[in-house]
Amino acid sequence: MQEVKVKDFSFKGQQVFNMLLFVFIVVLSAYLIVQLNSTNYGLFYLVFAAALLYGVLFVFPIGGADMPVVISLLNSFTGVAAACAGFLYNNQVMLTGGILVGAAGTLLTILMCKAMNRSLLNVLIGSFGATASGTQQAVTGNYKEISLSDAAVCMSYANKVIIVPGYGLAVAQAQHVCHELEKLLAEKGVEVKYAIHPVAGRMPGHMNVLLAEADVDYDNLMEMEQANDEFKSTDVVLILGANDVVNPAAKSDPASPIYGMPILEVEQAKTVIVNKRSMKPGYAGIENALFFQPKTSMLFGDAKVALQKLVAEIKAL
Repeated sequence: MQEVKVKDFSFKGQQVFNMLLFVFIVVLSAYLIVQLNSTNYGLFYLVFAAALLYGVLFVFPIGGADMPVVISLLNSFTGVAAACAGFLYNNQVMLTGGILVGAAGTLLTILMCKAMNRSLLNVLIGSFGATASGTQQAVTGNYKEISLSDAAVCMSYANKVIIVPGYGLAVAQAQHVCHELEKLLAEKGVEVKYAIHPVAGRMPGHMNVLLAEADVDYDNLMEMEQANDEFKSTDVVLILGANDVVNPAAKSDPASPIYGMPILEVEQAKTVIVNKRSMKPGYAGIENALFFQPKTSMLFGDAKVALQKLVAEIKAL
């Protein structure tokens, strides 16, 4: 099946139009509720069509790394809708389930806003991914690749290795082979830990769940603040499919869409190895200057396949 991509879309005065459309929907809905005996189905379908249009216009301007926040927000709205339906039909199970889903979605939205350094107010008024004024800093330079054998030697003779799991690891379902790599390095006397960004995998706790599924020791998992303190003393950082959460532009480029977002400061380590399928930008759609730094090397390929080959190389040393 061919992949269809829909780009961000916005027009001048869209937020004002969205608010007017929202008010129109609320007023018309209130009128229909008051006129309970009305058989004017045309107004009902008008509300339905206007709500669909509002939903599309509400989501279209959202882009970049803010998209997971709105997904979480819309998920909480489904819970509220289910709770309202439960109240309408006097269904206690639906009411309770809707309340739980709505509350959980709201808490998740707040946590993601904090992790992405966005305010909940900006999310609620639809100010997603607002690009700062000015021009983004151009990413220049050449990236360099690293062979599996060189990566194996580099990690096997390191004192400390920190693994940064990302969306690429989740998609490839590579958590089990990643744990195998960890155990193999530990047998060689290498200290191995995991640096977990709050929204790694696009929602809080995603990476923790995947690694727990692979029986990774919880004591080896570090939160972002702790990991940033340890990168300076780290010999090798292995990034598995993470992009925006390690992008230095979040700290150095005020014009970047992700500026201000807390990141894992992996560039402080002595050596950085990045596993990606290609050089395509991440979720935010911007280049990552980290990939072009002298201390960074690219290891291309599917995360699971690359880790399996890396494990084989280390065993052969």
